[in-house]
Amino acid sequence: MNKTAFILLFTGAFFSLTTRSAAQGKTACVSISEVLDAMPETKKADSALNLFKSELEQRYVAYQSEYNEQANFLHSPDTAKYTRPQMDLKKKTLAELLSKLQGYDQEAGALFSQRRSALLMPIQKKAEDAIQQVSKENGYAFVFEKENLHVYPPSADILPLVKKKLGLL
Repeated sequence: MNKTAFILLFTGAFFSLTTRSAAQGKTACVSISEVLDAMPETKKADSALNLFKSELEQRYVAYQSEYNEQANFLHSPDTAKYTRPQMDLKKKTLAELLSKLQGYDQEAGALFSQRRSALLMPIQKKAEDAIQQVSKENGYAFVFEKENLHVYPPSADILPLVKKKLGLL
């Protein structure tokens, strides 16, 4: 009996709180990715990231061609004119190049991730600030991410208001 009374009391309190919070404010949604895609800063950041990615790829190709060049040299007949210590040094250099080549993939990924964060964080903050301002100005108590919800009616989408706030309309 006590368990049933507790469950009923808890359920009543839950519905009371949800009804009260729904009455206190409106809900809306917005697609953050659509806001970011509409911002010119995002396009500039994307082009800068693509340029940086191609630079990283060019460095990788340069390391790879240097490695292949030295590897081919070690297997060529020209190596007969080198002494044993000279050949050992060339093999050691080749091994270092291979290690550098293998580690470069991780290094390039980390560099790209850092650059991406540095470029996109201010843009995301600007978008989130605009969403907060729009929700406050229009009396929205809750603004949900549209990507995580099925939204009906579409009038609950504040994307046009956010775009207007950012000067994108």
